[in-house]
Amino acid sequence: MLPSTQQTPAAWYGPDWIGRERQWITELTISEIEELKHAANAWLEQNEEPRAVEHIRISEFPLSSLGPKLVRMREELMHGRGFAVIRGLPVVRFTEQLAAIIFCGIGGHLGSARPQNAQGQLLGHVRDLGLSSTDPAVRVYQTKERQTFHTDSCDVVGLLCLQTAQSGGLSQLVSSTTIYNAMLRSTPELLELLMQPIATDRRGEVPPGMQPFYSIPVFNFYEGYLTAIYQRQYIESAQRFANAPRLTPKHIEALDKFDALANDPKLHLSMHLERGDMQFVYNHTLLHDRTSFIDRPEPERRRHLLRLWLSIPGDRPLPDIFAEKFGSVAIGNRGGIV
Repeated sequence: MLPSTQQTPAAWYGPDWIGRERQWITELTISEIEELKHAANAWLEQNEEPRAVEHIRISEFPLSSLGPKLVRMREELMHGRGFAVIRGLPVVRFTEQLAAIIFCGIGGHLGSARPQNAQGQLLGHVRDLGLSSTDPAVRVYQTKERQTFHTDSCDVVGLLCLQTAQSGGLSQLVSSTTIYNAMLRSTPELLELLMQPIATDRRGEVPPGMQPFYSIPVFNFYEGYLTAIYQRQYIESAQRFANAPRLTPKHIEALDKFDALANDPKLHLSMHLERGDMQFVYNHTLLHDRTSFIDRPEPERRRHLLRLWLSIPGDRPLPDIFAEKFGSVAIGNRGGIV
């Protein structure tokens, strides 16, 4: 039997958040900006030797004023609506290094950073490298193409916007819980297929001894929690492997239904990330997307975001099958490209 309708704060509809931005956008005060700047400069003075800023611990980045807000925000990500935006960091006045330290310091208050590629990079750069997702070794965030709704390989993904595009590049969010409820009402026979393992391409980032794809259901119900994991483009590209389980016409129909719901403006929320915005999204109950964009001609003004993948303490349990992608299901120490 399929799990019943999920009545949780994560089961929202995008238009319901329009006009309620003050509930999900935290505007930094002047004193909080100064607190962040002071914490970053203090960390920099104590760490003159080259060191990965992604490993900043709470004890190394004290935030007496903003810290309690970040604790509440972390709870809202895990148990509430699943997303939040921090607005007002004056990146135009900061060096990229100082902005990165602040971003990683805030990330350290939320969780621990996880590697975003096979090279073990913990602080990622999201920008167009002139590549195409038709290359199976390329991941979509390295292009200017639309990403389509998907989840990342972590509990929470964080973005800091350093530069916006000339046009496009909107951020979009949708509740996977709402999609589940909608499919349960309309097409339960298709929903059933999405609760069975489906092969997804690793795009060349293959851990030793593992297949070049992983097989995890789109929807997973475990210990009372409904958790989603999804990337349609990589599901389709996994079919290039002869030993990957085949997608049947019914699978395609189920995936098409999932995408149609995600793309329905009655379900998703669109937002424009401004320079200095930090967005945090909970992957287990939300999917995120980015529309295609056109960049400015000047290299220094092209769209550029910093990205963190975080593992969150006190988070929900995940089924053992997630270890195939997350490396481990240990709370607070899971996720990333292993």
